[in-house]
Amino acid sequence: MSFNELKRSRGGFDKLQTALESESSGSEKKGYGDDRFWKPELDKSSNGYAVLRFLPAANGEELPWVQYWDHGFQGPGGWFIEKSLTTLGQNCPVSEYNGILWNSGDEAQKDQARKQKRRLHYVANVLVVSDPAHPEHEGKVMLYRFGKKIFEKIKDVMQPQFEDEKPVNCFDMWEGADFKLKVRKVDGYWNYDKSEFANVAAISEDDSVMETIYNKQHSLSELIAPDQFMSYEDLKTKLNRALGLGGVEVSTATAETIADDNTSAASATATEAPWADTPVPATNSEDSGSDTMSYFEKLANDS
Repeated sequence: MSFNELKRSRGGFDKLQTALESESSGSEKKGYGDDRFWKPELDKSSNGYAVLRFLPAANGEELPWVQYWDHGFQGPGGWFIEKSLTTLGQNCPVSEYNGILWNSGDEAQKDQARKQKRRLHYVANVLVVSDPAHPEHEGKVMLYRFGKKIFEKIKDVMQPQFEDEKPVNCFDMWEGADFKLKVRKVDGYWNYDKSEFANVAAISEDDSVMETIYNKQHSLSELIAPDQFMSYEDLKTKLNRALGLGGVEVSTATAETIADDNTSAASATATEAPWADTPVPATNSEDSGSDTMSYFEKLANDS
């Protein structure tokens, strides 16, 4: 929709509420070196702070966020970091292989499956209001990739649990709220618990300023377009190479060289989280143990 249509339709967010309900019940090859993406940075004290404003769905798009699954792990043959075809509702060779490992009954293989399980990511357009680590980003509209922890905070303000709390559409340009992102390193992991939304306020009192911001948004749908995913066959070949399976030649790629590979969905190093909302060291600890178990129980049932 146009900016004027957006302004006329503001005030209700039933569609977003429906999407949140759907997410609760079910849940670009670009990434590394892509200057459209914003990410937090820790200071010398291992703390990070920024103020972001989540923006509404861009013109022509249904929702103000997209989600996708990926796999990221290192095997004896190198790193595997690729989006999962399960995002598109298709079979994924990594999920299939994890199912075999899980159903083996062998604890070592089940542990390997846990380490290789898929990870959930969200991407939204944000206005960078404040970024002390990189002031040059302030005032820019950028893409922000985040995980379950941040998404839960969004749900908490849009669908509050207590009667004295009023739902807030944090994606609304007039009646939304800035998001104060506060990152700490706790026991070696990035922690977002202190992050919070500020009071409800318009981005600007000037509609022309907001219209300019609205029109600078990046396409989210293109990030999960089919051409942004490897084919099943290519994923299987890459998986076999990373795990040294099926007689495929073992790669000598390191975490650093794979980050420079344009066929990778994102970067990863042994000491740096590949995604903004993934703890350090790289792991999927965003998901609770019950989430992990339910995922593998589903694999077992589907086999």
